Amino acid sequence: MGMVSTVGLVLHPERDSKEAIDTIVEWARNRGCPVLGLPDEVGRIDCSAVAVDAQTLVRQADLLVSLGGDGTMLRTMRLIAGRPTPVLGVNLGRLGFLAEIDVADLAPALSAIDEHRYTVEPRMAVRAALPDGRTVTAFNDIALVRIPGDGLAAVSVSVYGEPFVRYAADAVIVSTATGSTAYSFSAGGPIVSPTVEGFIVVPAAAHTAFNRALVLSADEEVTLDVLPTSGQLAMEVDGTIGGHLCPGDRLTVTALRAAARVVRLGTTTFYDRARRKLRVNGSAEVD
Repeated sequence: MGMVSTVGLVLHPERDSKEAIDTIVEWARNRGCPVLGLPDEVGRIDCSAVAVDAQTLVRQADLLVSLGGDGTMLRTMRLIAGRPTPVLGVNLGRLGFLAEIDVADLAPALSAIDEHRYTVEPRMAVRAALPDGRTVTAFNDIALVRIPGDGLAAVSVSVYGEPFVRYAADAVIVSTATGSTAYSFSAGGPIVSPTVEGFIVVPAAAHTAFNRALVLSADEEVTLDVLPTSGQLAMEVDGTIGGHLCPGDRLTVTALRAAARVVRLGTTTFYDRARRKLRVNGSAEVD
């Protein structure tokens, strides 16, 4: 018996993951360990995984396997946010930043995990307290986004209650280091190593003279106030709508250190992945 006694599965909503699931189920059966999944996910496929609710999955699994892409990986991380359970990402499509292996590499990866030949990479989350008392957690970003035809995102940014800058923009994005290669990157933000514990506040398509990003430490607290001149804003949490904000609303954002742990097997580095995904090359002058 290795260190894994119960495996949890999180599946992409559409992509076919039968080959990967069969591999995992077989591996688990040989070790006498149950495989758990969410009812609407494992119900779609013919396998011996036991359907349990999200709470049970999170409580009982000591390894979570995410089958899909970075979106599925982010959802898995949000599911277990704040727990030490390692997450192994298996790519069922394009190369991702978070998923570590392709389906073909699954069997050796599971053996490596059994033999403790892997590392875990802690990932920070950002958490926002909403006006209605709810909290949301994101591993890429929380973005306040203008609704087309409804006025710009006019947002005041304060650190520890001290006003710093007012942006008027298409969006104001609060990104983790993980999210630095996602929406933040497209808005002109820097590529940040995942080992950096901090978060970035960056405007997308700023209409203000000051259009730079702000990098904060994981210990700092940032407040976003939706200004009277703002349109109504959509709040996106890792790219999905988490609510709407109106002028006068306030969002307080803090960092959650090591909120998830991603399994790494040393096959590629963050910089390899970033170069390939973001097409990072020199210019003609250096070649």
